[in-house]
Amino acid sequence: MKWTPDSWQKFPFKHQPVYPDDTKVQKVLAQLQKLPPLIFTGEIDSLEDQIAQAGQGQRFILQGGDCAERFIDCNEKAIKSKLKILLQMSVILTYGARVPVTRIGRIAGQYAKPRSEEFETSGEIRIPSYKGDLINGYEPSADSRMPDPERLLQGYFYAGTTLNYIRAMLKGGFADLHNPFQWNLHEIEKTSKWPEYKAFLNRILDSIDFIEALANTPIATLNTVDFFTAHEGLVLNYEQALTRSTRQDFYNAGAHMLWIGERTRQLDGAHVEYFRGIRNPIGIKIGSLAAAETITELLKKLNPSNKWGRIVLITRFGANKVKNTLPRIIEAILQENLRVTWCCDPMHGNTIQSWDGQKTRNFQAIQSEISQTFDIHREMGSYLGGIHFELTGENVSECLGGAINLRDQDLQRNYQTWCDPRLNYAQSLEMAFLLAQKLKGGNV
Repeated sequence: MKWTPDSWQKFPFKHQPVYPDDTKVQKVLAQLQKLPPLIFTGEIDSLEDQIAQAGQGQRFILQGGDCAERFIDCNEKAIKSKLKILLQMSVILTYGARVPVTRIGRIAGQYAKPRSEEFETSGEIRIPSYKGDLINGYEPSADSRMPDPERLLQGYFYAGTTLNYIRAMLKGGFADLHNPFQWNLHEIEKTSKWPEYKAFLNRILDSIDFIEALANTPIATLNTVDFFTAHEGLVLNYEQALTRSTRQDFYNAGAHMLWIGERTRQLDGAHVEYFRGIRNPIGIKIGSLAAAETITELLKKLNPSNKWGRIVLITRFGANKVKNTLPRIIEAILQENLRVTWCCDPMHGNTIQSWDGQKTRNFQAIQSEISQTFDIHREMGSYLGGIHFELTGENVSECLGGAINLRDQDLQRNYQTWCDPRLNYAQSLEMAFLLAQKLKGGNV
C-alpha cells in the first residue's frame, strides 16, 4: 500500500480523542497545515546521523524531560530549568563516556499521554480521564475533560514559543560549560556523597582548563551545543497536519524525533502506518510483555532499508524483569542483524504506589534497571547507546530515595506532576554521576 500522510486513517487506531464537532476539528487541522514548520529538515538529518553514531558506540544519547508537558509551564523559569539540568547531565556523561553526548528533550510537544483508563470518578461524577493539555483540561469537570480541537493550535504555538526560547538561550551562551559550580548544588552538598561528586566536577574543570591551555585560547565550542526535541507521536491528526514534504521525503516538522508508545505499536495499527512514512528518527517503546518476533517484524516494517540512525529502541521493563526480558530481545535482533540504537527508559517499569496510594518511583529501582541493562548489553556484545528519563529541573518531591533520601512522607511536600513522577534536580544530577561511573566501566 502506498504511504501518504493520511493513509493511517484506513487502519485501526487507539488512544485518539473523540471530538464532539468534526467540522471544528477539520477547520483547526486546515489552519495547522498552513502554519510554518517548527523544525528545519536539516536538523532532523543531523540528529539521524548522531543516533547512527550512538548505535555504533561512538556517541551517547541523553533524553529527558516531563512525562507530560503542561501549557502553564511555557515560561522562562520552567524552560530554563529543564534545559539547564539536561546540559549539566550531558557534561558529566561526556566526561564519563569519553564520547560526545546528544541531548534530546521531551519538550516543545510532549503535550499528550495515553491513559490506561478512559474514565475516572471525581466525587460522584464519571468524567473522561485527563490525556494531556493537547487534548483536554486537567480540572476534574465534564466541560474541562471534553476534548477540544482548539488545543491542537495552542499546542503548536506553545511548542513554537518554547523552541524559540531554547534556541535563543543556546545562541546567547546559556550552554557555556566552563562553570559547573554555578549549578544548583545545595541539595547534593548536604549528602555524604558530595565530596565524591565535587571531586568529579573538579576533574571536569581541570580537563577544560588543560585543553584550553594547550590550545592557548578559549574553546568556543564549549559555549554552545546541539539540542534536539522529541515527543510521543500520539494524536495522529495533529502529527499529520504538521507533516511537510520535500522533493523526496516527508518529515514531521513538529519535532526532531518522535516515538511510538508501548500501547500503540501494533503492527497493523494506525501509528505504525503513519510512522513508517516519515523521515524523522523513530523511537519505539517496548515493555516486558514484548514478543521478540513482534519487535523484529516491527523493525523491518519501520526500517526496511535497515539504516543506522532510523530506529531508537527504548526498553522499559522494570528492575525486576530486565534479566528475563532483555536478553531474548537482543538475541533476536542480533540474529536478524537489525540496526537499532538501544536506549534504556528506567522510569516506566518502576512505577509504584506509596503507603497512602500516591504514584511514585524509587531511585534505587531506576538505578538497578540501568545497571542491569548496561551489563546485559556488554555481556551479549551489544551496546547501550542512550538513556531516557522523566525528569525536571525543579525541586519537586515525586520519586523516592537518592542521596537526598526522599521518603514517603516527603512526597506531598512539592508533588507537582499531572501524570507520572519525575526525578527532581538533585536526583537527576546524581543519576548523571552514577551513569558516568558506569560508562567508564565501573558499577552503578
